[in-house]
Amino acid sequence: MSSAVKPLMSLDDALAIMLSHVPNTSSVETVATWDADGRVLAQDVVSELAVPALDNSSMDGYAVRSSDVPHVGARLRVTQRIPAGSHGQPLHAGDAARIFTGAPIPPGADAVVMQEHVSVDPTQPDLITVDQAVAAGQWIRRAGEDVSLGAVILSKGCRLQPAELGLAASIGRAELAVVRKPRVALLSTGDELVMPGSVAPADMKPGTIYNSNRFFLRALLQRAGCEVTDLGIVPDQRQATIDVLTQASADHDLIVSSGGVSVGEEDHVKPAVQSLGELHVWQIAMKPGKPLAFGWINAERTASTHAPCFFMGLPGNPVSSYVTYLCVVRPVLAALQGAVERDLFPYQLPVHFDWPRPDKRREFLRVRRNAQGGLDLFPNQSSGVLTSAVWGDGLIDVAPGQVLCRGDGVAYWPFAQWLS
Repeated sequence: MSSAVKPLMSLDDALAIMLSHVPNTSSVETVATWDADGRVLAQDVVSELAVPALDNSSMDGYAVRSSDVPHVGARLRVTQRIPAGSHGQPLHAGDAARIFTGAPIPPGADAVVMQEHVSVDPTQPDLITVDQAVAAGQWIRRAGEDVSLGAVILSKGCRLQPAELGLAASIGRAELAVVRKPRVALLSTGDELVMPGSVAPADMKPGTIYNSNRFFLRALLQRAGCEVTDLGIVPDQRQATIDVLTQASADHDLIVSSGGVSVGEEDHVKPAVQSLGELHVWQIAMKPGKPLAFGWINAERTASTHAPCFFMGLPGNPVSSYVTYLCVVRPVLAALQGAVERDLFPYQLPVHFDWPRPDKRREFLRVRRNAQGGLDLFPNQSSGVLTSAVWGDGLIDVAPGQVLCRGDGVAYWPFAQWLS
C-alpha cells in the first residue's frame, strides 16, 4: 500500500523554522562612520550633547526682542553682528542683532525677523524698520529640539543608512560599533553552466547556459551587508559537492547554493548536506521557489564562532532563485546580523488583468505599476524568464487557489522595499 504524499510546508512555516535556528553573529567590530553604510549597529548610540547645543537662528535676519516690535513699522538699532560659529552679546531694549542661519540667539532676544521683512535706511544703515508683525519664538531652533542630551538616537540592531550616518556624525561619533559582516559562501551547481566571458555566444555548446544567478545573488548578498566568497561552479558530482560544502563550512556562517536542490538524478545537494549535517526544510508550497532547502553542516569550524555553518539551497531557475532570496534568504541574513528590520508593508493595489489559473501553492507574480494606479502583469510568468524581474517593479502575493479578476485588490510588494 502506498503512503500518502506529505503536504508541502508553507512559506511562513518554513521561514519560522529557519529563524528559530539562526542566531546573530555576535562578533562586534568598530568601523569609521564614513564606512558604516549598510552595517548593523551592535550597540545603542547615546548622545553626549544636545543638538542643537544652543538656541539658534533658522534664518538670515535680525534677532530682536518681540516686545520691542508692538506694531509693524517699529524701528530698531542694529548693535552687533552674529555669524554662525560666534556668540553675541546680551540684547538691550530697542536693539537688534544682525544674525545668520545657525548662529546662537543672543541673551535677551526671543525672535528672529527674516531679512526679507526688514527695511534698512541707506542714510542710517544701523537702523532697521520691521515690516511684519513679530511673534515670540519665530524662526528660532531650540536647543535639543533635534537630539536631547543622553538620548538614544540609534538603537542596537539598526541597519545604518545615509540619514543614520548623518545623525551619528551630528553628535560627534567618528566611529561606530557594528556587527561583523556575515561570511557567506556562494556557489552554483550544474554542468550546463558557463561563465560569461569564458565562451563567446556563438561558441556555446548545445544545452549550456550562462550563469546569471551567480551575478545577481552576489550583488544581493553584498547589498545585505555580507562578506561574500565566490566558490564558482560545482560540477554535478556527489563527491565534488561534498568537498566544496566541507571546505566552505569551515570558515563561513552561511552557504548559499543555486541549483541542484530538485529531485533529479543529477541533483546532489540534498544528499551531500545530509551526509555532512542536517536538512530541516526541503521543498515549500511556493511558486516560484518550490525546491528550497535549509539546514546546517556540522563540520569542524576554524572560524571564531562555534555556531554551525547554515546552508540555504535555492532553485536553479533564475526567477525562482531571485524570489526565494527576497522572501527567505533576506530575512535569514537579517537574523544572522541581529538586525531589527523596518516593518515592510505591502500596498493594496488593483490588478489590471485577470488571473483565472490559480495554483495550489502560494504564488508571487511579477507585475509593474501603471499610470492608472493599477498593476500590469508580465505576460510570461515562467520561473526561467529573468526578463520579468527587470520589467517588473515588484511582486504580488497570491494565496493558494486564488483567482484574480480585473479590479481586485492585491498585496503588492515593491522590489525597492526589499532591496533598500
